[in-house]
Amino acid sequence: MRVAGVLFGPRGQGSFNAAGERGLLAASDEVGADLSIVWAEDRARRAEVLAGLCGAGFDLIVCHGGQAEAALNAVAPRFPGQRLAATQCRDVPDTVARYEVLQEESAFLAGAFAGWFSRTGIVAHLSGEPVSPGLRGRAAFAGGLAHAAPSARLLTAFTGDQHDRDAAAEAVEGFADAGADLVFAMLDGGREGATAACRARGIRQIGNVRDWTTDGPVFAASAVADGAWACGEPIRDLAAGRFEPGARRTAGLAEPRVVRLALAGDVPKPILRRVEDLADSVRAGSVVVPETWAGADAALGRAAE
Repeated sequence: MRVAGVLFGPRGQGSFNAAGERGLLAASDEVGADLSIVWAEDRARRAEVLAGLCGAGFDLIVCHGGQAEAALNAVAPRFPGQRLAATQCRDVPDTVARYEVLQEESAFLAGAFAGWFSRTGIVAHLSGEPVSPGLRGRAAFAGGLAHAAPSARLLTAFTGDQHDRDAAAEAVEGFADAGADLVFAMLDGGREGATAACRARGIRQIGNVRDWTTDGPVFAASAVADGAWACGEPIRDLAAGRFEPGARRTAGLAEPRVVRLALAGDVPKPILRRVEDLADSVRAGSVVVPETWAGADAALGRAAE
């Protein structure tokens, strides 16, 4: 079984692509697949790279992240017989199988946590490309914040690049100048810039994808959404004979090894209990996580472009 995994960005940066690579490698090892990993760094060539893979005889191609949506829409109709899987994508052709880690659920908890934890009542959200999964994550964070602290102020910006450390640092500086004491950073390689700026300005950060709270006191929480699951499951499904083009599989708070909110050790216990109670409500369906938000980006230099 020949499998190709497509990751969008430079190798060795951040946690999102690292999780995807980990999931591809683990699943391929489990089933004995011949895996090729392709790093599609050039945004303008994403469709070209995918089309080349579709003509190369792979039994399955797995594309990781919302950055794949445009390329899949351009290329998939040209190769109807090619098995394609995408993670974190929804707006893709019906022939593409979708595997989704419900990052919105942990992002919603992160927003509520921010409302309960912030001292200034001003919190921020920062991401890179405004692709649909990132927009849904931002909407969920905003919804959680409004749920916990309706009077809190949300600042939000997309730098345009998940891996631009300077732009991320500049955005955090702007947030700090505006009074934010907590930043939810949905970044990959750019996180180092955001984290350095948080440390310099004495504000806390909420990470995502993996548990960042073990990386130092700057991290107050982390909205865990482990993309390794989404990248590995298509390979396991194909090996087991259950892969279905167009099918959708998800993992959310009901699977805490994949999706959860991790909290730092200094978080007060009353807030910890509130987060646990809210997670129970989301799992039960009594609290609905929003997927859209009607607010506007903050005007913070390059982060607002």
